[in-house]
Amino acid sequence: MAGEQCEFEQTFSFSPLPSKKPSFLQDKDTLTLLMKWSMLGRISAESYSFDQRFYPHSSDRFALCFFRDPDVVSSLSRQMTAEAWMPLDKPVVSVDVEPVPCTQVSMELFDPIYSCGVLRPSGHVVKCFHDVYPDYDELRQMLQEEDSEHYYVVGREERGEFLFRLFKHLCLGGELCQYEDTIDPYISTTKQIYKDLISAQKDPETKKISVVSTVFKVCAYDESGQCYPGRRDEEQTFAYLIVDPFKRHVTLFYHCYGVGNFTL
Repeated sequence: MAGEQCEFEQTFSFSPLPSKKPSFLQDKDTLTLLMKWSMLGRISAESYSFDQRFYPHSSDRFALCFFRDPDVVSSLSRQMTAEAWMPLDKPVVSVDVEPVPCTQVSMELFDPIYSCGVLRPSGHVVKCFHDVYPDYDELRQMLQEEDSEHYYVVGREERGEFLFRLFKHLCLGGELCQYEDTIDPYISTTKQIYKDLISAQKDPETKKISVVSTVFKVCAYDESGQCYPGRRDEEQTFAYLIVDPFKRHVTLFYHCYGVGNFTL
């Protein structure tokens, strides 16, 4: 955990970038899907510029300065609706930062899912029985249950990638999620949001494309305990900071599990 060292080492300050609105929050088809998945109004992405050079080893300090920055606190407080978010009403005293691998520049990571028995040749998700969930399927089982025969069709390393985590978050959805019968809407929405959030560049000599963004999952604490992205742990309540070190932009991508909006 990063605590007080922010004051004695590098300090970052941040400015909101209201004009940098991701396309997935403006696309009607995507918003309709997010509404169906009970995530609308609870999933968002806010971008900020920052003033110092960023290095991945300074992620802890960067995140602590971020959640203490007065412009960040006031802009987040405006975003948070009464039911969906806890406002940052007390100062953040520490942060947990988990580096998230982010190297994927194509959707090939998902290829094994198409040929392992999770889907029918048509792309329809195979239904299955579950003791707890009445309407269960092989896709969610493969995502959630380690003893599923399909759990490791996508390897352990690949499952840690931000691209796969994003896909899993969308498949599991919010509290009143209406699950898809086919995989296509999950794949296309994952691709759109990933392209919105991640910066890549092409090497002029090798022509190889690589990701330049640094991604980390964050959790902030005030004097009472965990305060952001929620007061209690819930797999589908999450916050990621995605840093473009060249533009000096950072995007906070977050979701608070619950009942999403029913209207666009």
